Amino acid sequence: MKTRRFIQCDVFSPIPTQGNALAVVVDGEGLTDQQMQQFAAWTNLAETTFLLPPSDPTADYRVRIFTTTREMPFAGHPTLGSCAAWLQCGGTPRVPNCVRQECAIGIIEIDLSQPEMMAFRAPPTHIQAMAPAEFERIVDALNMPRDHILHCAQLDNGPIWQAFQLDTAEAVLAMDSSRVRWPEFKSIGLIGAHPTGSECEYEVRMLAASSGMSEDPITGSLNAALAHWLAAEGRLPDPVTVAQGTVIGRHGRVSIRPDPGDGGIHVGGQTHILIEGTVTLWSHSRALA
Repeated sequence: MKTRRFIQCDVFSPIPTQGNALAVVVDGEGLTDQQMQQFAAWTNLAETTFLLPPSDPTADYRVRIFTTTREMPFAGHPTLGSCAAWLQCGGTPRVPNCVRQECAIGIIEIDLSQPEMMAFRAPPTHIQAMAPAEFERIVDALNMPRDHILHCAQLDNGPIWQAFQLDTAEAVLAMDSSRVRWPEFKSIGLIGAHPTGSECEYEVRMLAASSGMSEDPITGSLNAALAHWLAAEGRLPDPVTVAQGTVIGRHGRVSIRPDPGDGGIHVGGQTHILIEGTVTLWSHSRALA
């Protein structure tokens, strides 16, 4: 058996416990794929990450991201939470104010210039038309009023999202997430605008989560994909703040910052370290058999 450093943090909320929880095994080296998956299932959180030495010499560390059932190539709140855990445990980036995190889709840069609001540079998003049959299936399942739908698309930034922009945040909040479940439905993203002058410009929801819940609390990778989609169509000229998790009692706040210079998108939020200690993981032949 081996004792490993462990952190549990809360991501994308100014209020601790009101964001999205993440478990981080800081010393992940030596664990098998099966051990990682089984421990992630045991934590029963949306995601659990394992930090490893980088295979890319330009990276500060490597991360593997697991839901309770599968490994993810990229995810947003695990990116910020893993970075916060790495820094908390004494990590020092090679480049000042920029952590380079290696994950399955490549290197993700995390801007530390505002330590209280770390932000990752969103990976590229492939945008394509949603298949008509999938559109009909989701709209019918959610009983989504068609006159509320402004735009729809399939977005791919590692995870694949079936995205709908509705005419108001109220319409987004009205959708019944219990009508769609994973794996029959996968990763449905909804976004709608709040009235002018509201605290947040948009409301976002991610339905059909694979973590055992019908809805994900706050989803950085979805917000990143939505931001690239809005920007590509000229609908994101300025920085915005997005609310997520409202329907399920969370206070998620995601900062979206377009870079007019190079077309990049930065996705940020506050992270709070709530639990810090060690975890003892036995060899696969014993506790994880």
